[in-house]
Amino acid sequence: MTPEARVAQLLDTFDAPEVNLGELLCDGHPADAVAFTVVQPDLSTLDLKFGDLKFGDLTYGDLAESSRRFAAYLADQGVEPGDRVATLMGKSADLVTVILGIWRAGAVHVPLFTAFATPAIALRLDGSDAKYVVCDADQRAKLEPGEDLPEDPARQVIVAGDRVASGDLSLTALLAEADPAAAPNVAVAGSAEFVRLFTSGTTGTPKGVPIPVKALATFVVYLEYGLDVTADDVYWNAADPGWAYGLYYGIAGPLAAGRRNILLQAKFTPETTWQVIQSLGVTNLAAAPTVFRSLRSAETPAPAGLDLRRISSAGEPLNPDVVTWGADVLGAAIHDTYGQTELGMSIVNGWQADVAGELRHGSMGRPMPGWDAAVLKEEADEPADAGELGRVAIDLQGSPLMWFTGYVDAPEKTAERFSADGRWYYTGDAGSMDEDGYVYFSSRDDDVIIMAGYRIGPFEVESVLVGDPRVVEAAVVGVPDDLRGEVVEAFVVLAPGTSATPEFVDELKQRVKTKLAAHAYPRQIHLVAELPKTPSGKIQRFQLRSQRASEIAAASQS
Repeated sequence: MTPEARVAQLLDTFDAPEVNLGELLCDGHPADAVAFTVVQPDLSTLDLKFGDLKFGDLTYGDLAESSRRFAAYLADQGVEPGDRVATLMGKSADLVTVILGIWRAGAVHVPLFTAFATPAIALRLDGSDAKYVVCDADQRAKLEPGEDLPEDPARQVIVAGDRVASGDLSLTALLAEADPAAAPNVAVAGSAEFVRLFTSGTTGTPKGVPIPVKALATFVVYLEYGLDVTADDVYWNAADPGWAYGLYYGIAGPLAAGRRNILLQAKFTPETTWQVIQSLGVTNLAAAPTVFRSLRSAETPAPAGLDLRRISSAGEPLNPDVVTWGADVLGAAIHDTYGQTELGMSIVNGWQADVAGELRHGSMGRPMPGWDAAVLKEEADEPADAGELGRVAIDLQGSPLMWFTGYVDAPEKTAERFSADGRWYYTGDAGSMDEDGYVYFSSRDDDVIIMAGYRIGPFEVESVLVGDPRVVEAAVVGVPDDLRGEVVEAFVVLAPGTSATPEFVDELKQRVKTKLAAHAYPRQIHLVAELPKTPSGKIQRFQLRSQRASEIAAASQS
């Protein structure tokens, strides 16, 4: 089958008038086939039936019953198709059960990243109007009503695990009591929303992205053509499912394609990563560049005899030296791929034979089957010359897999993404294209920071900083970092009479950790008299980025 025919086939399946997600993502697969391997911190896997620690797998049969139970519970509670249900959970069998149960009920999944602090969670709960939140026990405190999260009597909290406080609903208990035979059998249109994610808040409040069922077609295309995940592979997408790459290609895509993924219930360390790859015989690995940079610089060397045949990266540009390291040490070059929350992956250095091409250092590849892209001139919606720096855009006329149509309740922001004639989707990224159609990333038109694969919007961090009455203004930028790609730094103007002490700086860092997210705090805070601005008063973050990049480069040469 040609790639074009496969794209059409997938669209016929997932963009149909009636799509039964329970059937397509679970029930249609062999009941004894493995859906996920859930790896414990001690590198044993959790046997769901008996509860002891050993190498056992979550099969589609297991998942069918548990997800039907959760869908039956939701339906019994009056949750209807289109209602939103949020998760604040790490990678686990419970997470997959809940997500698939939400989809069986025709409801919309709202993922919440577990590193978020309460204000960031509150913003997303308010923006989705989620009436149910399922959380891990260690996340429960973030959902307590207070200054950052107003009380909502209509919102129900369900706690996973065995540490459930009095007054909370227990996921384990309600699953045991629910009747899987009572699960609703809901079919929805391919245009219906089934996930709602939020952008990174680059220039304002994070925007809701409604993801339709149709998007599953492009998720499968990426697994098949971008990553070349086959039935014989041991596939591991190591990204967190609280973000797009981990949810699209670690949960939804594998379920749609019927391919097993590994869910590691432990924080990243090079040692644990090597153990998982070696002990489970991983052959197809996808992760953020920071994972590969950490593995390369770790004291623990790569084990001998790895079976990796495909390695792919996403989330930020990949350093050419890391690509070479992958080929020399891991046995396969690391292929860079490009996408957005609003697109999924769309430009790739594809592995599959029908799309594989020359691996050109610095390039994120060529448009994936079902997509067409161009680099437009800076001042006109026409293709730039080969090698000319311009605006990376998706050509909608040649992109049948395009599914994004607009942000939730944000028509002005939506209009900024599309050309007036409806032909182009503007990614907001700058780059160039060579004569053979390879796209090279240059920079972002906006100011989003990509740190270790996580997209961090400066506006959210700045808002937390200026929430301290001792801060008059703040500008947050990403600066180069060998390990993480970029790290967050802040430039702060203090209120008159404020003492610039080391303790004060530490307080500001801690404020971001507790008010936004632990990973988003500024690694350095620069106290300045004023911020560079345009005549109209807009902060010129690019000047601060350029200043810090020059300082870091000079320091490395001294």
